[in-house]
Parts: sequence; C-alpha cells; structure tokens
Amino acid sequence: MKNVIIAGASGMIGKLILEWCLQDSRVQKVTSIVRRSSGIEHNKLIEVVHKDFMDYCAIEDSFKNQDLCFYCIGVYTGAVPTEEFKKITVDYTRVFAETLKSNSPGAGFCFLSGQGADLNEKSKILFAREKGIAENILIDTKFDALHIFRPGYIYPSVKRKEPNLMYRLLRILYKSLSFVYPNIGTTSNHLAKTMFLVGLSNNKKMIFENEDIRKFVC
Repeated sequence: MKNVIIAGASGMIGKLILEWCLQDSRVQKVTSIVRRSSGIEHNKLIEVVHKDFMDYCAIEDSFKNQDLCFYCIGVYTGAVPTEEFKKITVDYTRVFAETLKSNSPGAGFCFLSGQGADLNEKSKILFAREKGIAENILIDTKFDALHIFRPGYIYPSVKRKEPNLMYRLLRILYKSLSFVYPNIGTTSNHLAKTMFLVGLSNNKKMIFENEDIRKFVC
C-alpha cells in the first residue's frame, strides 16, 4: 500500500486523481497540499493548507514517508503575467520536487505537463519552453520513477466554466474534431485514470505524449 502526496488537487485533473486515490485499496494515505480547504473528509485524506508554494519549511514533515507524488499545479497561458507564469510553471515545480526528494528520496513523481513541451528550452512559445524547463528540472532531480504526461486539449468530462473563448470553442467542437484528428486531445477522466494507474505501476516509460495517453488501456 502506498502513501501518496498530491499538489493541485483543486484543479480538474488533480481532483479526479484524488478521487481515484481515495477509492483504491492500493493507496493507504493521501496528503493533499492546498491553498484552501476543499471540505472533503475521508479517513485516508490528510489535507494540508499552505499558502507559500515557494517555501515548504513549515510543513516539511508532510513530505516524509511518501511513496508517490502527483503534481498537477498549472496555469493557462495568458491567465497571469509572463513572470508569474514562469514562477508557477518552473519555480513551484522545482521547490516542490526538491522538498519531496530530500524528505522521501525513494518517491515516484508523476508530472502533468503539456503537448509540445520543449526539452531544448528554446521554443518561442512560452508554455512549451517553460514546461520543458520544468521537465528538465524533474529529470535532473533523479527520482526513482518519473512519469511526465503531455496531453493536448483536455476535454472536461464534467462541465465546468471554461477559462477563455478558445476553450469554450474547443469544448463544443472536440467530439467532431476528434473524428478527423484523434490526437487533438483526451478526456479529463481518461487522463486522470492513466496518470493514476501509471503511477501505481512499474511502468518504465518516462514521457507519455498525448497519443500514448489516449491509447492507454484503463
């Protein structure tokens, strides 16, 4: 049985992964690091409210004795200024990963990245470049097991308020477009379950592109 730590459990994918963790007998304990309480109560769940994602010294004990991490913190391009986007995408990832590695050196790490992430760190597209930098940080951290997931468009399995016009249009057109271009994306349910199952397995594959995610048998 595994102890799991989740960052980003209030988001679309993190929330679904949390649900899988709470209902699966292979997971013994779930530590969720959040900015505000979710109101969820479960005998497996330890919810840690913490405001500063650049400094975990005050809650470092929460990172001890963890077997597996699901890191789902992210922000849409254009939702925040460029420097804030870089901070959330790169710096938050680095600090969390370093804190986990120093306290649970044998933990596995599952990272929600995105299609087009550039490990060369030279892309002119902000999202691709910064996600590539974050991925390289995780690779250099040398987790015992590292799984990076690069979905395309994530179709919300549960209706939500879309962040912008492009996402509102994609939600309307996704099912039609996916017949013509199957690799356009995946559903939130399928992505979350794929991440969960890969994290719990002995899968040796590190990078899961959108096609790998879409074809993963859940």
